[in-house]
Amino acid sequence: MKIAIIGASSAIAHDAAKCFARDHAEFVLVGRSEDKLSVVAEDLKVWGAQRAEIYVQDVTDLEQHEELLAHTIETLGGLDLILIAHGTLGDQRKSELSVAETLKELNNNAISVISLLTLVANYFEDRKSGCIAVISSVAGDRGRKSNYVYGTAKATVSTFLQGLRNRLAKSGVSVVTIKPGTVATPMTAHMKQGLLFAQPKVVGECIYNGIKKHRDVIYAPGYWRYIMFVIKSIPESVFKKLSV
Repeated sequence: MKIAIIGASSAIAHDAAKCFARDHAEFVLVGRSEDKLSVVAEDLKVWGAQRAEIYVQDVTDLEQHEELLAHTIETLGGLDLILIAHGTLGDQRKSELSVAETLKELNNNAISVISLLTLVANYFEDRKSGCIAVISSVAGDRGRKSNYVYGTAKATVSTFLQGLRNRLAKSGVSVVTIKPGTVATPMTAHMKQGLLFAQPKVVGECIYNGIKKHRDVIYAPGYWRYIMFVIKSIPESVFKKLSV
């Protein structure tokens, strides 16, 4: 399998990639840090990857996306799966005080993702095969005052993926929305870890298994499906009084 991973140095993406490496997949790993990507590439080879090439790019630079996709396809001689895993967990308070900060977070977590999706969807649609998988978040299932800028970006991505899934279904292209809950990664290191925090390895295995089974939506771990069902069911008149 020929796989591109955007944001490949993230903990979740790395652990998901290990699962595919066991199947002797070929990778192009994309991210901003050459050093971090190199570490991931070498590790995936240990896990069984047939090859792991790196491509250094800040994917918030939308003008570089066509070149990125073309390079990836040329390097691997095609593409079977793209996993889009980049993103930032911004400071909600800073976003509340700054339009620029809000737009930066929306660009990092939504606009840059949608740009990549638009290009890769056309590629897979023409081929009439392939899989598009994107890490969204349970935060997009309902807006909360503690992280609604981040949640808005993830909700936008999830909705875009719903439409894309509907469009590409007749072409035989799988579109997978991945919704992790709270995960113990460097991005959440500043947060107090409770019982619901999952390890990246667990989430990575959820992603691998869900993609293999052609799931439309993966809650990772699965118990978040039920938690979010309850949260979404709370009436707005009650929810707005809660400190969440």
